[in-house]
Amino acid sequence: MWDINIKRHLRGDYMSRKEKFMAFLKVYKYVLYDIATIVISYYLTIWVFKNMGGGIELNYDHKALWLAFAFIIPAKILLNQIFGIYRIISKYASFEDFFRMILVVTGTNILLVLAIFLFNIEVMSESAFITITLIEITGMIIPRIIRRTTSLVAYRLRLKVSHETGVRTLIIGAGSAGEMVVKEIYKNKSLNNVLIGFVDDDKEKVGRQIMGISILGTLDNIKEIVGRYAVQEVIIAIKNFPKHRFHELVNSLIQLHIKVKKLNLIEDVNQNEVSKLVDLKVEDLLNRPVIKLDNKGIRDFIGDEVVLVTGGGGSIGSELCRQIFELNPKQLIIFDIYENNAYEIQMELNRKVYKDSSKQYPKLDVRIGSVYNKVRLEEIFKEFKPTIVFHAAAYKHVPLMEDSAVESVRTNVLGTMNTAKLSTKYGVKKFVLVSSDKAVRSTNIMGASKRFAELIIFNEQKHSETSFTAVRFGNVLGSNGSVIPLFKKQIEDGGPVTVTHKEITRYFMTIPESVSLILQCGAYAKNGELFILDMGEPVKIYEFAEKMIRLAGYRVDEDIKIEVVGLRPGEKLYEELLLDVNDPNIHKTENKLIFIENGNGNHLNVELTTHLLDNLESLTNDEVKLHVSQIVSSYVPNNK
Repeated sequence: MWDINIKRHLRGDYMSRKEKFMAFLKVYKYVLYDIATIVISYYLTIWVFKNMGGGIELNYDHKALWLAFAFIIPAKILLNQIFGIYRIISKYASFEDFFRMILVVTGTNILLVLAIFLFNIEVMSESAFITITLIEITGMIIPRIIRRTTSLVAYRLRLKVSHETGVRTLIIGAGSAGEMVVKEIYKNKSLNNVLIGFVDDDKEKVGRQIMGISILGTLDNIKEIVGRYAVQEVIIAIKNFPKHRFHELVNSLIQLHIKVKKLNLIEDVNQNEVSKLVDLKVEDLLNRPVIKLDNKGIRDFIGDEVVLVTGGGGSIGSELCRQIFELNPKQLIIFDIYENNAYEIQMELNRKVYKDSSKQYPKLDVRIGSVYNKVRLEEIFKEFKPTIVFHAAAYKHVPLMEDSAVESVRTNVLGTMNTAKLSTKYGVKKFVLVSSDKAVRSTNIMGASKRFAELIIFNEQKHSETSFTAVRFGNVLGSNGSVIPLFKKQIEDGGPVTVTHKEITRYFMTIPESVSLILQCGAYAKNGELFILDMGEPVKIYEFAEKMIRLAGYRVDEDIKIEVVGLRPGEKLYEELLLDVNDPNIHKTENKLIFIENGNGNHLNVELTTHLLDNLESLTNDEVKLHVSQIVSSYVPNNK
C-alpha cells in the first residue's frame, strides 16, 4: 500500500473518487453528444432527402440502419478516442483541433461508403453520406465552439472588469511564442494582465493582429510605445533572442521602471511552476559567454562509475547530482547531514525516473551522516566502493563561521581529511574538492579552512594512487545564503534591501555553470591540480540590488530603499583576484574558462595539523584561528 501511495505521489495524481468522477463527466459528456450527433445525422439526412431532395430517391432499411449503429457508433467513438478528440479541452480548442475532428469524421464515413460498396450492404445509399458527413461535423463542432465562445466572452468580460486595475502588458515577439503568451493569459485566471499589444522586429507585421491583439510597432520604438500606452509590464516571448540584444532590451526597460517577465519555454519549465510566465531573474542578465563543454569527455569520465557526492543535498551538491544523474554512471550515492535536503533531491530524481521510464538512469542511493564522523563515512565507502568522489560538504557562511571556528575546521578540514584518506584506502580513481575563491589570502576562517582543505588533498596525493584535484571558484548565484534569495525576500517584504557596502564587489556564476565546470575539471584532472574558473568581471552588489528592485517593477529608493549596513566580520570589500592570466604559474586548459595553478606553497605541516585536530574540542574560537594561521600562511585573522 505504501509503494502504491509513493507512486501516486510521484505522479501527482492522487485524486478522490468524486474528483475522478467529475473529471470523467467533463470529458465524456462529449461522447454522449457525439452518439446523439451520429444518430441525428442519419435521420436528418433521410428527412432532407424526403422533403428537399428534389425527387432524388433515398434507399435505406430502418432495421438494417439500427443494426449498423451497433457497429458504427462504437467504432466512431473508439477512433475519436484514438485520435485524441476527447483529450481536447473545449474552452481552449484551436483551429487545428477542429480540423482534426473534420478529418476523423470524413475519414470514417469514407471507410463506411467503401464497406457498403464492396460488401453490398443495404443500409443507406452512398450518395447520402455527403449530407451525413456535413451534419455530423456540424453536430460535433457546435458544442465545442459554444464552449470556446463562452470562455472567450467570459475572458473579455474579465478584461473589461480588470481594465482599470489590471497590469497593462506589452508582449515582445509577435510569433508562435507570443501567441503562447496570449493563450496563457487567456486561460490562467490567476493572471491579472491587460494586453495592450505586441512589439516585433518584423516591420511587415506592424498594424496586423494576433488573436485580436494589435502589433503596435518594432523594438526600435519600444520606449515610445511604453510611454504612449502606459505599459506597466513587458513579457519577452522570443525563442532565439541574441544575448547582447536581450541584455540591452531588459536594461532599457528596467530603467523605465517596467516589470519584465519571460515566457518559460519547455526546456526551462519547473514542475512546480503554476504559470508559463515567470519573472526575469538577475541570473538572466549575467553578461558572459556561453560555456562550451567537452560533453564526450565528461560522459567518458562519469559513465559506468560509482559516484559519491558528499554534501549532495546542498546548492552545489544537489546540482552536481542532477547533472551526474543525466550522465548515466552505474550508481549515484548522495551523502548529506541534513535529511530534508537529501530527501528533496532524492524525490526530484525519482520523479525524473518515473516520468521518463524509457531512459536508462543510474541506481540511486541516499545516506545521512557527516563527513567528520569517520566511522559513519567509512561505512559508506565499505558499502558502495565509490570510484569517483565529489567532495562538496562544507560550511560556507563567512560571518557565521567567524563565531564558530571549531565547527568550520571540524567539517571543512577534518571532514576533507577523512574523505581523502578513505578515498585512498578504498581505491577511488578521482577525488574532486569543491573549493572557493575565499581560500585566496583569506581574512576569514571559512576561507582559511577551504585553503586548509586544499593543502590536505595535495598532501594526500603524495602517497596515494587516487587522483586528487581542487576546483576554486567564486560566489554562486541563487545558492542557499547567497544575496539573490536574501534580496528577493527583502523586496517581497517591502524593503529595505540591505547591502554591507556601496562599493563591495563579488565574482558570480550560476549554479548550473559552476557545476558543469566542476565536472569538466574532473574530466581534465590527472594528479594534484588546482583548477581555477574564470568568473569574468566582478559585479557591484549595490548594482545587483538596484537591478533586482527594478526587475520587480519598483523604483529604487522610492518604492524600495537600499540601506548600507557595514561590512560583517571577516568580510572583504573586494574579493582577491581569482585569476591573473599574467601569472606564470597559471596555465590554460582546452576550455577557455578553466585554468590550472601550478604554483608552490602547497606544503602541509602535518605535525601542526595533527596537533590542531587532536585538540580541537579544547580550543577556543580565537585559539582555533591562531592555530589555522600557523598552518595556512596566507590567512590573517581579522581579530589580529
